[in-house]
This record gives sequence, structure tokens and C-alpha cells, in this order.
Amino acid sequence: MLLELHVRNLALIEQADMEFGDGLNILTGETGAGKSILIGSVNLALGQKASKDMIRSGAQSAYVELIFSVEEEKRAALAALEVYPDENGLLIISRKLQASRSVSRINDETVTMARLRAVTALLIDIHGQHEHQSLLRVSKHLEILDAYDKNPISPLKEETAGLFSRYQTLKGKLAEIGTDQEGRKREADFLRFEIEEIENAAIKEGEEEELSGRYRKLSNGRRILESLSAAYEATDSDGVGQALRRVGEVVEYDADLTPIRDQLYDAEALLADVRHAIGQYMDQTEVDEEELAQVEQRLDVIHALQAKYGNSVARMEKALEEKRARLHELEHFDEYRERTERELANITARLEVACQKLSEERKAAAKGLTERIRVGLKELNFQDVRFSMEFRRLSSYTAGGFDEAEFLISTNPGEPERPLGTVASGGELSRVMLAIKTALADSDDIPTLIFDEIDTGISGRTAQKVSEQLAVISRSHQVICITHLPQIASMADCHFEIAKSVSSGKTTTGIRQLSEEEIVTELARLLGGAEITDAVIGNAREMRRLATVARTRVREEGRL
Repeated sequence: MLLELHVRNLALIEQADMEFGDGLNILTGETGAGKSILIGSVNLALGQKASKDMIRSGAQSAYVELIFSVEEEKRAALAALEVYPDENGLLIISRKLQASRSVSRINDETVTMARLRAVTALLIDIHGQHEHQSLLRVSKHLEILDAYDKNPISPLKEETAGLFSRYQTLKGKLAEIGTDQEGRKREADFLRFEIEEIENAAIKEGEEEELSGRYRKLSNGRRILESLSAAYEATDSDGVGQALRRVGEVVEYDADLTPIRDQLYDAEALLADVRHAIGQYMDQTEVDEEELAQVEQRLDVIHALQAKYGNSVARMEKALEEKRARLHELEHFDEYRERTERELANITARLEVACQKLSEERKAAAKGLTERIRVGLKELNFQDVRFSMEFRRLSSYTAGGFDEAEFLISTNPGEPERPLGTVASGGELSRVMLAIKTALADSDDIPTLIFDEIDTGISGRTAQKVSEQLAVISRSHQVICITHLPQIASMADCHFEIAKSVSSGKTTTGIRQLSEEEIVTELARLLGGAEITDAVIGNAREMRRLATVARTRVREEGRL
């Protein structure tokens, strides 16, 4: 779960530190206080696109840090991404935003945005203000169903995707075969030319490197001889010999000169050996223009083939094998086409069976899911609701099978069930999404859920039902919820106030956790607005007491 959030110099937030608890964490505040900035900071840490305009005015950078406590069952999934919590099970995710760039880290290791999103997708899920609009996309409905029954469905989807990939490949091959006999003849002729070109070249492993070295030596032959000639003259040992004689004349007078005389002996011998070696090299070396031309010509052949078929012998050999295989296909065209058609028929039959099994599993799961959603909707004040899922077969196969599925709903007695997107209002869609989240709670292993203003378009008794539904979800998940409604806020296990203040001409958003008495005061503000009377305080206190009782009841029962 998410233990802590730390924000520095982001928009109106100069510094904010929050320690979240288990269960239901509620965030409230006046409109414009900065609640959206807080969710924005979390999204920023999770890898959302960042803008330098988010950096607080006057600051050089912004910083967001999330500290997660990772349970044992999540560690294997993280290990597959090469991410490991510390010995206390803590995982620290941070992002520093500067004017020119941003840097994300996991436990002090810099990571890419793609890897960051893959990791955080295992830890936290944000339900934004407008996420319920995704229910208007029919493709989302099948995605929800697959998430609900993922243990049996996931392996079936993997099998279907593998067969579909092979199916697509074979269809592509048959399309390439076509009926262009003249085109096949031209392709075969060109393949024979390329095969012959590679075979005749007979390039050996390491030949290009060896010839390149030989070419450098031959092409610089004159320069080598000129330099060696100068070196030969410079290694004349006359000077060393003269020095040796002069020291030898006086060494009998001072024994300390003996090491110097010996070193001069060695130097004279060494120079003689070097001079001899240079002389031998020069005698054996000549500028061979004919060999240079041959080496240059062979290198031209090698480089030309490398440009066409690959810059290594292994790649050229692979290209050769591929061209031989393709030529064999063209020379045995009818046999190849028949074999491909038989294989495609076999894969199509297997794909049909896999899609059928996947569809049957989905239809069976849909009954359980839609019933759970229907019960959840009834508990969210849809009194006479009916909810189901309609399946249609697509005209072609896909990697996800041949199903198209759509949620249907009827909210009034006597009315037929219709597609969700054509019936539900914005507030109703929000409640449907909450019912779906509740239905998925047992199968969803993401530990932390954030709801940004789930109360859009609702009030009164419905708001009370939504608050109780959030309490149900918070039995098995950590829930963080931004709300304007006292009915929802009263259910909080932890309550935070987001407030805006002005100091020294600068506007700042601050966040603090409320005590039990401060929670009552905040509920009174939500209930009564600007003027908070004793009666409003009394109502707020009673609301908090009743919410505590209801929260305990729904968590014990596991339902409303």
C-alpha cells in the first residue's frame, strides 16, 4: 500500500507530506484548494507526461516521492521486472521535474517511463474524475470481464493470441504467393543471381579484418620504408661506443662507475640488435603494387556484399540460407502453396476452437460479474435495475478472440435493457463504475485505489450508499478518495484537509491530517457551508457516529 506522499515545489504546493493509513483515506477541501494538484502529483510520479509549467513559480525544480509497503505476494511480480523492495519491504518511487528534463527513480535507480509505468501498474490504480466515461467504449466492457475472471481467461487469451499470430503469418504468406507467375519467375532468377554471388565470393570468417590490415600495410609501404630508413640511421651505435670507451678508461679508478659501464655495454648491444632487425625488415620489404590492387579489389567485393547481405559472415550465411529456402519455395510453388493452405486450415480450426473455449468461459463469467454488478447497483440506490452482458461474434478473428461484448442496463421497470452508453447519465455511469470496482475487488490484486471525486452527479441517500460501497472496497484495498460530500467523508479511517493560504504575496496549498474533533468540524463545513452553527456541529457529530457504525457493519458483513 501507499505509505507516504512527499511533494516539493509543484504548482501551488511548496511542501506537502502525507502519511496514509489502511482502509479509507479521505481528502476534502474548498473548491480550488488544490485537490486536483495532489492527484496530479501522484500521476506525475507514476509517469504521466509532465510540463515545466508545473514547477512552482520561483523554484528550479519540482519533486514528488511515493513510498510503498510491498506485500510478499507482490514481490515475485516486481522481481520479474527486476525491481526489489528493501529489507523492510519498502519501495520508493520518485520523480524530479526540471525545466529541461525530468528524472524518475525506483529505489534510487533511474528508470525509463515505460518501466516505471509497468511497475506502478502493479501497485496503484487511479480512478479519475472522468474515467467512468470509458464505459462508453464497448471494448472496455470486455476488458472488465477479462479482469474479473482473469485466472481461467488469461491462459486462454494467451493461447488464442499465439494461434492468431500464426494465423496472420500464414495468411500473409498466401497473400504473397498470389497468382503472378511471371513475377515469381523474375524473383527466382534474381534469387539465383544473389545466391551465386554469395557462393562465388566464398568469404571466410576473419578475412575482411585480415585483408584490411594487409591493405593498410601495402598502401603505406613507401612511408614505412622512409620512416625505417631514418630510424636505421638514428640507431648508429657510434655515440654509445665512444661513451663506452671513455668510461672504460676511468673505471679502474672508481669502482662505482662499473654499473654505468655495464649499462653502456647493454645499450650498445641493444642498439645493434634493433639496427639489425630494421635492416632485415627493409631488405625483405618492397612496395608490391600488384598485390595492393588485388587486396583492394577483394575488399571491394567483401564490402559490397556486406552492404547487401549483412556486415558479418554469419549474417551473409543466414541471408544465403533464407534465399535458398525462398528459391526452393518458388521452384516448388504448387507444393508450397498446398502445404501453406493445409497449415492455414489447421491453424484456423485450432483458432476457432480456442476462440470458442474463450467465448464460453467469458459467457459463464459474465453471469457472475453482471449479477455482482447488479447487486452493487441496487445497493447504490438503483432500485429496479437489471444488468446483463450481450455477446456478438466479430466478422473476423482477433488476438483476443472473436467476441464483442457490451453491458446492457435497465433502470426502470418495464423498460428493456439497452446499451449502457445510451441509457446512463454521467452520475449513473459513475455509480456503475464504482459497482464494477466493487465487483472486481476480490480479483483485483492492486493494493491501492484512488478515486478522484467519485461523487460526481450524486447526493443524498445515493451518496450514503456510495460511501458504504467505498467502505466495502476498503476491506481488501487501501482506498484514497477525494470528495465534496459529507456522507462519503464521514466514512474516513484517515481524513486529510487540503487548504489554500496566502503568505507574503504567495499562494500556497497545504495538507494536514485531521484529528477526530477536526473531522467533525470539517464535516460541519461540508454540511453547512460558510456559517457553522452548533446545530450543524451536532449534525456532523451524529453523521460521524452513524458512519462509524455503518463502516464497522459493512466491513464485518462484506456487503451493504
